[in-house]
Amino acid sequence: MNKNDYKVAYLSMEIAFDNDVKTFSGGLGILAGDILRASSEIGFPMIGITLFNKKGYFRQIITDRGRQEEASDKSDTSKLELLSAKTKIKIGEDSVLVRVWKYSLKSENGIEIPIYLLDTDWKENKEKSRLLSGRLYGGDLKYRLKQEIVLGRAGVKILKSLGYKNIEKIHLNEGHGALAVVELYNNSSKKTNEEKIKEVRERVSFTTHTPVPEGHDTFFGEFLLKYQPDFPIHLKEVVIRDKVNFTRLAMYFSSYINAVSKKHGKISREMFPKFKIDHITNGVASDFWTSSFMDKVFDKYIPKWREDNSRLKKAAKIPLEEINWAHKKAKSKLIKYVNKRTRKDLKEDIFTIVFARRFAPYKRPSFLLYDVKRLIEIHKKVGKIQIIYSGKAHSRDVVGKTIIAEVNKISRKLEGKLDIAFLSNYSMKTAKMLVSGSDLWLNNPIPPNEASATSGMKAAHNGVPQLSTWDGWWPEASHKNKTGWTIEEDGDKNNLYNILEKEIVPCYYKDQLEYLKIRRNTIAFNASKFNAQRMVKEYIKKAYKMNK
Repeated sequence: MNKNDYKVAYLSMEIAFDNDVKTFSGGLGILAGDILRASSEIGFPMIGITLFNKKGYFRQIITDRGRQEEASDKSDTSKLELLSAKTKIKIGEDSVLVRVWKYSLKSENGIEIPIYLLDTDWKENKEKSRLLSGRLYGGDLKYRLKQEIVLGRAGVKILKSLGYKNIEKIHLNEGHGALAVVELYNNSSKKTNEEKIKEVRERVSFTTHTPVPEGHDTFFGEFLLKYQPDFPIHLKEVVIRDKVNFTRLAMYFSSYINAVSKKHGKISREMFPKFKIDHITNGVASDFWTSSFMDKVFDKYIPKWREDNSRLKKAAKIPLEEINWAHKKAKSKLIKYVNKRTRKDLKEDIFTIVFARRFAPYKRPSFLLYDVKRLIEIHKKVGKIQIIYSGKAHSRDVVGKTIIAEVNKISRKLEGKLDIAFLSNYSMKTAKMLVSGSDLWLNNPIPPNEASATSGMKAAHNGVPQLSTWDGWWPEASHKNKTGWTIEEDGDKNNLYNILEKEIVPCYYKDQLEYLKIRRNTIAFNASKFNAQRMVKEYIKKAYKMNK
């Protein structure tokens, strides 16, 4: 396509597009990658802009004592093209050269979506500036701010150097790129303040993913001005008690703001009551996250499902034995992989629960192990259970790392009684196997802390039902006795075990036909709706106000 055809620039601190290019840490980056994949599939011309992190997020090592340690990762540059385009930005008194790498994302029968990675690691820069292309989220508050200056300001400035003349919308994915609005504001040719603000708003859309106040980047005015002396500190609407909240900054300069699920929209409006906040519920890239085995079944019974993911609703007519075949193949692949990696002896015929996501306290990774005696009782009397865990804790999250150690300690303690495997260094590669090979996807955050939780959507694409608390996307996706089960937050911690003991495990072992129907329903009801194609079409209509 011609560069003049591209209308939207999507700025995100992380974008996951290839497992070997370590430009992501988790859900935010995975979502960004899925948005761009779907844009390629439906032929909507947009570009992605992110940071290049040569050391990635981190490589997780689990010690013999079950504790997480972090090692530097390494991005594979052989899949990238270094361009001649460059720009300079100011960080404090330093002039910083930013160059660009390019990755061409192209889906089957889709258009090319260029992803540009901003890099400061050049000999022309001071060592402290070169290090900004080191590790994603790897430093202190100063390091964080500097990386966000690169993303926001260089992300806008580089568009001209790259030859994009017709970009109408800058879509900011979370507050990390908020300084893009400052670049636009400061370079506006309008004469009055009101005209400048209006011009910026017409060009910017913003998506928030964080339902808790602590998750929003906030900087003291004096600290911010040290590194951004041209920040429009006179704008009283964005400077509250000498603090600048980057989410509020992005919202103030946006014509459209959205949360990422219906429930998250309600929470966001309560957090930021002065702003009009819509919601566009997340979705996942269907073709990317569906196993090769389920792909074959879809190809056989649902023609052109890749081109139009909404066709997956026709999965309701797929013969159950075909769903069963695909899942057994995916489960066999997963179990063999986990056993090889962990030296466990998991079995393909045992009910397998998977918890795989970031090990953050609010996500309650060890909730299933709250009452080990009850769990073993279910395992012995109702039906055998085995559990797979995977996920990283942020390097500075002491509580999250403690939970990882706790899970591994319980795993060792239960050897010979109940098998629990911990799959280290969670990645896109392992995620694809986990979401397709599990029998039950577990999601039990403390409401209302989960904005969306897209992993359950990926599982749904593979016929894997979910057991979840009433949070994130689940209130929109839960169909009682059809797509999964809900853990009620009524103060009774036994609720989780009651559902396993009385509903899920008996259904799996004693009414396999019913369990297969639930598998099929997760595809027909949820995969057909919670996909990235639907999500991108909503963004095109609501956020970009364009036709597609």
